[in-house]
Amino acid sequence: MGKTPLREKGDIAGENDPLKQPQDDIGSSEALDLVSTQKQTRVTHPRGGSWLEIAGMTDAEFTRFSRFIHDQCGITLPPAKKAMLASRLQKRLRALGLTSYAQYYDYVFRPPGNPDECTKMIDAVTTNRTEFFREPHHFEYLRSQALPSLLKHRRPGTGQTIRLWSAGCSSGEEPYSLAITMAAFISERPGLEFSILATDLSATMIAMGQRAVYGEEKIRSVPFQLRKNYVMRGVGSQKGYYRIVPELRRRVQFKRLNLMDPNLDTGSVMDIVFCRNVIIYFDRETQQRLFKKIFDRLASGGFLFIGHAETLDGINNNFVRVAPTIYRKPAERSAVTPHRL
Repeated sequence: MGKTPLREKGDIAGENDPLKQPQDDIGSSEALDLVSTQKQTRVTHPRGGSWLEIAGMTDAEFTRFSRFIHDQCGITLPPAKKAMLASRLQKRLRALGLTSYAQYYDYVFRPPGNPDECTKMIDAVTTNRTEFFREPHHFEYLRSQALPSLLKHRRPGTGQTIRLWSAGCSSGEEPYSLAITMAAFISERPGLEFSILATDLSATMIAMGQRAVYGEEKIRSVPFQLRKNYVMRGVGSQKGYYRIVPELRRRVQFKRLNLMDPNLDTGSVMDIVFCRNVIIYFDRETQQRLFKKIFDRLASGGFLFIGHAETLDGINNNFVRVAPTIYRKPAERSAVTPHRL
């Protein structure tokens, strides 16, 4: 490894933190490669020194693209979103030197198809706004209510690993917020472990989450003591960038997953699911299918967290609402003792 670290003494977990492991320095060349992904490269295809002139998107072209996006991703785009869709896809047209949306449609879908460009198109269309500890009351409820309740009524023989799923994880801020919360929680409970599955439709977002490098503005919403324990600070040429410590990165598995997949393979049953600010882009039928699949993959007594503008009212009556935007799968009577939250 190189000699220029991406951290300073005192910026990683303290002496008594049970997650603390020997830290490898991150060399300057690796750090630069990681940080470079945070910067946007403007790709132009000049024609006579000017931008390509791109024909406007017709209603018929909007219908073709929006229908595919709905079938593939579950995202509903009403006609009022035509300008937004055209603007986002225009970046791909410019990158490819194409001058019409009809050309781009043929480029993506003409047999035998173009899976790589299809992935890039989905990346361009999807919204990826997120931040660390967004909706902080969710993390407080997780720490003070959900986790103690799960442990109190744990089914005998199910082990001491809490499994969490961040569905629609974007660039990783949510799953790492969960990892930080869990690390602090288990520090007082020897023998307890956790694992986090972080999934998103966007391959670009998955790659950013795996790198776990964030700018100062992003990291500022991490509480100071938690930032001190679980975030490495860049020095020298990496000043202003931060990276989640390796021992937490190892506990988060990033995976590209389409929530529309019939099987929705999560690998195991989950105790906690965060699926926040996702269903607002889906129609009612798609929402119902999704939460049926999530319910089936949630352990008895497990918790579901959704976004502040979302609700399960009229979508899924199997969950029990325990707090605003927080739901629970009813526990099997043979597995737990009845209790009140």
